[in-house]
Amino acid sequence: MTAIYTRPRPATANFLPAISTMASSYKGHYPLNGYRHSLMMPWRPSTYYKIASIAPNLGSFSMNVPGPAEVKSAHSPSNRTAILTRYTPQDWYESNQYNYKESESSRNFADRLRVDTARLLQFKDNVTKKIQFESNKNLGERVNDIMFWKSELDHEAEQMSGETNALMHIKKRLERALMETEGPLQMAQECLYQREKRLGIDLVHDDVEKQLIKEVDCIKSCQERMRRHLDWAIAQLVSNRGAQHELERDINDKNVAYRIDGKCHQLRNTSDGIGYYRGVDRMDATISIPETWAKFTDNNILRSQNERVTSAKVRDDIENLLNSTSNEMWNQFNTLNTSLTNRISETSDAKNKLQIHLAKTLQTIFQTELTIEHIKRAIRDKEGPLKVAQTRLEERTRRPNVELCRDPVQIHLVNEVRELDTTIQTLQQRLKDAEDTLQMLVQTKSALEYDLSVKANSLFIDQEKCMGMRKNFPSTPRLIGYT
Repeated sequence: MTAIYTRPRPATANFLPAISTMASSYKGHYPLNGYRHSLMMPWRPSTYYKIASIAPNLGSFSMNVPGPAEVKSAHSPSNRTAILTRYTPQDWYESNQYNYKESESSRNFADRLRVDTARLLQFKDNVTKKIQFESNKNLGERVNDIMFWKSELDHEAEQMSGETNALMHIKKRLERALMETEGPLQMAQECLYQREKRLGIDLVHDDVEKQLIKEVDCIKSCQERMRRHLDWAIAQLVSNRGAQHELERDINDKNVAYRIDGKCHQLRNTSDGIGYYRGVDRMDATISIPETWAKFTDNNILRSQNERVTSAKVRDDIENLLNSTSNEMWNQFNTLNTSLTNRISETSDAKNKLQIHLAKTLQTIFQTELTIEHIKRAIRDKEGPLKVAQTRLEERTRRPNVELCRDPVQIHLVNEVRELDTTIQTLQQRLKDAEDTLQMLVQTKSALEYDLSVKANSLFIDQEKCMGMRKNFPSTPRLIGYT
């Protein structure tokens, strides 16, 4: 075998190669001609051998061709022995001594190299283990930092989600309360209109008409304040969703970083999937430092906390508004009702049917809203499997070379993604249909309320018309948004 480490050896021009030079090694060997003997004994100079094997003389030079006698004399054994004896015993001894020294020097060099190499290997092994230990320690600390901030983000995201849901709930209450005020407003206006049909002495600007005008103004004032607070709630929901989005995006980034750093932290020298990535140490794709990294998450949390405080204040203002408007409208309603105590319903059957349909419509609206929530929840439930399937497909695109095989796993994953996309699109279409149905139900409810007010108007005309209409005044729970 060839050694890994070698040292140039000095030229041995003054000595023969390490082969036997005893006379017995070539005794009785007669060369056939100069060229063949030179090839069989490569250590002898070819030119010298040819000169020594053919003795020149004047006759051969004058005739240009060696005579038969001279050629025969050149190949005689006695002449060969005299010509080929080139080295003395002293040369032979010195050659052997040189080879001994060279062998001992090479062995000494190899021993020193072996000892130095063992020491170098041990040192480098210790350095490698130390560096790897520090890397594992740093990765562990990084994973702990990610987990800490992720837990803070999860907690804040949960708090923000709860606050957003609470704000959405009270916003819906406000919308329902605003919608509920339409009925009393229409009833008050209808009473004024019907009272304009009074004849003779009944066309008097009495206390009932004054209270009706005051009630209309009260309801309109309540509606204006409700719309203003509704705009504030919508704007605050946008801010909450923005903060929530930043938190969720940061959480998703933390999850990815945690998975990657956790995987790196678990890697060992015997782990599967490790390999050479030449030049990766010269790539710097980082965009932050630990301080800015932590401050980014801290800013997201602070923003979310500020938005939660503002959102809570908006909720409190809306709650107070609902209570105050409900009390104002009910007080005015009771004041007016003291002047309308003798109203009788002549069309009670039609009125009851409208009320039944209205109740069914409200129940259907409630069920439709539940259905919409179920569909949205189903769509959210499909997002996880879709992300998993798409992530698997994306991860499998990193397979090297021929490993990028369209195997059954790949086909099934593609089919899974397509099936999930189809499912989500179907659910989204069903969600749109449900929302359209809900809108239609809301419109139907408004139409029923309007028709109910029309029927009540007929009742008011027949017998003290206004009193029958006002029996349908919304209850306190409905006026504060509870249906």
